[in-house]
Amino acid sequence: KPIMRGPSKNTSPRRSNLRLYTKGVILGYKRGRHQQYPNQALMKIEGVHTAQDARFYLGKRVAYIYKAKTANPRTAGRNNTATSSLTKFRVIWGRIARPHGNSGGVRAHFRTSV
Repeated sequence: KPIMRGPSKNTSPRRSNLRLYTKGVILGYKRGRHQQYPNQALMKIEGVHTAQDARFYLGKRVAYIYKAKTANPRTAGRNNTATSSLTKFRVIWGRIARPHGNSGGVRAHFRTSV
């Protein structure tokens, strides 16, 4: 006889508005007394209040998105060179490296200076 199972307890109804990112603020650069490192930023992630919460984000990717004055054809896409696909938005990619302090701050390493 086949075993009939009902819905599992872990299933949840589908949500179409599930957000896969969290906003954050760049507080400043990693720095010492005489020198600062512009490709390493100290960040505060929304909803993170302890160092234990910040450990979840270690290794996760970070995107610093900003708007430039002129459109850039390199950001339009690899195969699409139409002028309508030009965009003024640019992005600098990075990664969360380690927690910073006890109140949920993190240190992020970016590919180029932010």
